[in-house]
Parts: sequence; C-alpha cells; structure tokens
Amino acid sequence: MRFSVLGSGLQGCACAFDLLQNPAVEEVRLADREHRELPPFLAPYLGKRLSFHQADASDASAVAHVIRGTSAAMSAMPYTLNLALAHVAVAERVHFSDLGGNTEIVFQQRDELDDAAKAKGVSVIPDCGLAPGLVNIVAEMGIRRCDEVSAVRLFVGGLPQHPEPPLNYQLVYSLHGMIDYSTTPSWVLRAGKRETVAPLSERVPVRFPEPIGELEAFHTGGGLSTMAFRYEGRIPTMEYKTLRYPGHAQILAAIRELGFFGKSPVRVDGQEVVPRALSIEVMDRALRKPHSPDLVALRVVVEGTKDDKPVTHEWDLVDRYDEKNGITAMMRTTGYSLSITGQMQASGEVGVAGVHTPDECMPGERYLAELAKRGVVVSKTR
Repeated sequence: MRFSVLGSGLQGCACAFDLLQNPAVEEVRLADREHRELPPFLAPYLGKRLSFHQADASDASAVAHVIRGTSAAMSAMPYTLNLALAHVAVAERVHFSDLGGNTEIVFQQRDELDDAAKAKGVSVIPDCGLAPGLVNIVAEMGIRRCDEVSAVRLFVGGLPQHPEPPLNYQLVYSLHGMIDYSTTPSWVLRAGKRETVAPLSERVPVRFPEPIGELEAFHTGGGLSTMAFRYEGRIPTMEYKTLRYPGHAQILAAIRELGFFGKSPVRVDGQEVVPRALSIEVMDRALRKPHSPDLVALRVVVEGTKDDKPVTHEWDLVDRYDEKNGITAMMRTTGYSLSITGQMQASGEVGVAGVHTPDECMPGERYLAELAKRGVVVSKTR
C-alpha cells in the first residue's frame, strides 16, 4: 500500500510515522508548501519508504501529482483547504480523510462530493482526528448499545503534565485553533432541539484520577461534528466540552471580551494592527513549550435505557507524551487516528463509498483495538 500525507506539521508527521510502522506500507509521500526540517523520529525513513514532496495545497495539479497512485490521502492541513483537497482526491480515485474541525465544510464536502465519491468507489471521511474523530466514534458505540438515549456528553482536553500560570496551558496544536474554540459558538442538543451556546460557557468540574485531579469543562465549537444534526429529535441532550485546568476558561474569556481576539484593525502609533494577529504573535511565544510533556484526557458518557432498564456507558482515556520517540500525546491521539482511518479505508474495512463522518462509518471496536496496539487505550469504566 502507498499513502500520501498532506501537511508536514505536528499531526502530519505523526500520521506519517504511524503509517511507517506498518510493514505492509511500501511508501509514504509527505507533502507541504515549503520544505521544513522533519522531526528526528522520521529521519530513519527519509529517502527510503518516506519521501518529501514540495507542493502548494492550493494548486490542484500539484496535489494530484503527489497523491496519484496512492491508496489513500490524509490531510493534516488547515480545515479551510480540505474541501478543495477532497475534490482532487475523488477525481484521482483516492480515498481521502482529514482532521476537519469545521462542520460547515463537512456539509460542503457531503453536498459537493458524495455522489462523485460513490461513483468512483472511494470514501471521504472528514473530522477524523481526536475531537472531532475518536471521541465521536466512542460516543456512537455508546449510542448503539442503548435502546433509547437520554444524554450524550463528550469531554476532551490536551493539557501540560506540569501546568504553569497564568493559563496552565501549553500549545499542542495551532494557536489559531485555540482562539477559534474561544470565539466560535458550539452546537448542542437541548430537549432534542439543536441550538448554539456561547464558547467557554457553562463551566463544570470533571475529575480524573490523580495526578490529574479536577479539571474544568466548558463549551467549544466543532467537537460534535455533525452528530447534533444527525440526532436532533432523537436524543434529548448532547454536548461537547473542552477540558482544561481550573481557571483557564475565565482568563481566556476575559482576554476575548477585552477585544484581543478581534479581527478588525485598530490604529497603534499610526499603524494598522489586527488584535487577533498581535495576540497570536505574543501568546505563541509564551505558550509554546516544546520540551514540556503533555497529556490528553478524554471522557465519553452515554446515558439511556436497555431492555427498559437505565444504563450508563462511560469510557476514559489518559494518554501521555512518548518520551522514546519525542511524540506528544496530542500527536498520538490525533495523528495516529488519522493514520488508522486512512489505513482502514485502504484495506476496505470502512466498507462504504461516499462522504461519511467517522461515527457514521468507522467500525468502533476495531478502531479502538488499533489505537490500543499503539498504547492509546480507551477504557470502558462503566
């Protein structure tokens, strides 16, 4: 099997590394607009089963050249590029998956590509990282184990193992993404009806075993993917919340309310300055801590009935930085999830053509078994 990975950032490199652990993978093509220094964990493979290709993701012909002849293409690019990349993949009869994060784009992919993908016999799977992605697959497993479902609650957080004030947070993905989650309304189901709630709102404590202890959970956008739309009128309560150390959301909300995430320019000493761009530049320096180990915490709770009896299904995951290979927990849970999706598409285990989110098409137990082989263990606690 041959694969192409679009984007050589943290998640793209983690995806490529995971693909290369499978002896059946003959070739991995890693592509990006500019050639950047690849992490040490990829060095042993470069020039052998791994090749780097310089290609601008906005150039359809360049992307087509990279992915042509591969079994599946996986996008670790910004979500704004995924619709166009999916079009190229379908045209080339190549399975496609991406990390997504923007539900509107998922619906565009479905509207524009579902028929064409089915005609070409390929699958397109958006939103297949950690959240959205892994967490939605686990939620779907819980839903299918109930006759009726009363509530679905999803919690995910990428956290430093050694938090430092004031935010008790370090960057484990794009700072743009962090600002997006603090400014984008979140879809939820309330009384079975779909509605939006304010980001960073409705903070509640969530406790994990020590040494993690008590975290806070609050609304952020994108984590439910299309599930709020699929289950409207069928499940009364459904929500996704991000996990952080206590106090994080209050500080971030204050920064937002002061206007530091705004996109309209302001004049400073006679020059036009975009507050969001300035905030990213300043905060990136303070929050990027490449030598500080991270962890990922996840919890899925599904409540309902089975055979007229109340049931609760709950899963937990705590994953930590891989010291041996220098791979963060966020890369393991996100990049590896992308890799597993592409491999299952290529092997035929997905089994359906067209555009589908992971919770709609991925075989959950098999998917979790693959993660467990990599030491990413999602445990059923109830």
